Amino acid sequence: MHHVAIDDYVLDVLLPDLTGHDHSPAAFLVYVILWTRLYRSEQRSVAISLQQFVESTGLSKTAVQRSLQLLKRRKLISITKSNRTAVPRYTLMRHWLKRRSR
Repeated sequence: MHHVAIDDYVLDVLLPDLTGHDHSPAAFLVYVILWTRLYRSEQRSVAISLQQFVESTGLSKTAVQRSLQLLKRRKLISITKSNRTAVPRYTLMRHWLKRRSR
């Protein structure tokens, strides 16, 4: 069994914010999938297809797309593509780490 370390901020602040304030528990689930993939890959960004998100979360394609839009709008993730048809690369924007170091 593999264990994934998650910042306290994600569980204490982000979880209630996304599920309560934004009414989007799906966005939190998508965020956790991204966190897990990045943690295990030990990379700063990871390429994940929409289909992989669907399979990992059990959510519909539309729910995943809306969740990714919300996370991007909230500046919790950044999304890049090398071209229009490429699988997107996702990076977590952990802004609370900068605040904590001040």
